[in-house]
Amino acid sequence: MEDAVPVPEFFAGRSVFITGGSGFMGKVLIEKLLRSCPKLENIYMLIRDKKGKNPDERIKDMVELPLFKVLLQENPKAVNKIKPIIGDVMELGLGLSENDRNLLIEKVSIIFHAAASVRFDDHLTDAIILNTRGTREVCLLAKQMKNITAFVHFSTTYCHTDRKVIGEEIYPAHADWREAINLAENVDRYTMDLITKKYIDPLPNTYTFTKSLAEQVVNDLCDGIIPSLIFRPSIVISTWKDPIPGWIDNFNGPVGLLVAVGKGVLRTLYTDPNLQADYVPVDIITRGIIVGTWKKGMVKESSIRNQVEVYNCSQCDVSPVTMKEIVHIGQSLLFECPPSGALWFPNCSITKCRYLHFIKVIFYHLLPALFVDGLLKLAGQKTILIKVHRRIYTANLALEYFITNQWKFLNDKGMALEHLLLPSDQASFGYNSDEIDVDEYFKKGLYGGREYLLKDPPETLPQARKEIKRLWLLYRAVTGIFYLTLLYFTYYHIPYARIYNIISTYVYNYFSAL
Repeated sequence: MEDAVPVPEFFAGRSVFITGGSGFMGKVLIEKLLRSCPKLENIYMLIRDKKGKNPDERIKDMVELPLFKVLLQENPKAVNKIKPIIGDVMELGLGLSENDRNLLIEKVSIIFHAAASVRFDDHLTDAIILNTRGTREVCLLAKQMKNITAFVHFSTTYCHTDRKVIGEEIYPAHADWREAINLAENVDRYTMDLITKKYIDPLPNTYTFTKSLAEQVVNDLCDGIIPSLIFRPSIVISTWKDPIPGWIDNFNGPVGLLVAVGKGVLRTLYTDPNLQADYVPVDIITRGIIVGTWKKGMVKESSIRNQVEVYNCSQCDVSPVTMKEIVHIGQSLLFECPPSGALWFPNCSITKCRYLHFIKVIFYHLLPALFVDGLLKLAGQKTILIKVHRRIYTANLALEYFITNQWKFLNDKGMALEHLLLPSDQASFGYNSDEIDVDEYFKKGLYGGREYLLKDPPETLPQARKEIKRLWLLYRAVTGIFYLTLLYFTYYHIPYARIYNIISTYVYNYFSAL
């Protein structure tokens, strides 16, 4: 692009406003902006009281995460640029005070709207209020801003799953978003329950439905008026390398699967083993979002700049891998990177037969959980395993639609953004996705899941490796005893002669009747 400036210079002196800054992608975006764009003026973060902590305390806890360690070493004062803005996306006007609204209107030139509920089973009313109406409120705020350069909306590739191939474009609406908001505001929850299945059809749940409506909100309110971008990531998982490898703060996606398998609590999975797992490292999508914002700001002609642009961010960003391969990678690392306190030797099987999976759930999950929780109850301790397996089973049901179907997400425009970068920006903002080794990436992800999700520090690895070897020996011993016992009863206790006589008599009578 002509007259393009380096990405850090583009953000220099600018203030950004972010919703959903305390979420997984939000935290990584904030850290990356502060570290790689040091001349950024301020990051205004929409935040509310939660779990008894005020916004300042929540921000303090956030910047103490390992994610911010590199930033604090290089530029510890940078975190002072994070300014809390008291509000709530669930509220009209975002719950902003008049002073805060005026501050944002005057100071902010870039908005990152990442706030959303990612729960598949949210009540339709709640999902519309947060995901759809919340987007409307942010768009209305953006239209008031005096120096708006870019409005970036975080969507998902899965909000158009009624199509097998999803391109980088706005698709026709499944419903009128204005009508949906009116229903959520005025119709009782019981009635909404009754109409939900029919109303959201052909989309599978309230999350995908309300996120698709949110894209319509952005398109209707912003197209041709303010510079806007829609980024659609697929499953966002742990960092590849920036700022540290393997950082993650949730159990979603393949990394969460590997951690659950490693703990020995997930032993059967209902999915197609040959299904490609669509995922993208969070640091790669973060770089793409920053580069897209920079590109939008570099466009001079208003008629082009104000068009809504859509970017898909999917598995094409990294080497594709199947569900079977992911489980294989995890099992190959069992003795190298085991979690502490595994309940049993990890061994997860994949099946696309619903009935076989249900039988395995009973024998591999439910019955062992009842046994262990029974022992815990007798010992006067708190039971936990039944609750864990209930959550696993519920999560598998919620994900069933997504892990038994395959889509193709076209992302040519998203990948092309990298080629617009100046040479000086390639190291900090380039994707370099061709350098990703899948085995090494998931290995780092498993180490990260162990440390950041299970709070299992590296110092515990030697002991955990001893534990997993003992569990392996016990697993082999129990398996051997089981099959020997089965063989014994089969050989000595089944009345073969009687069975033979019954079959022979039946066959003789049958042919005699002919």
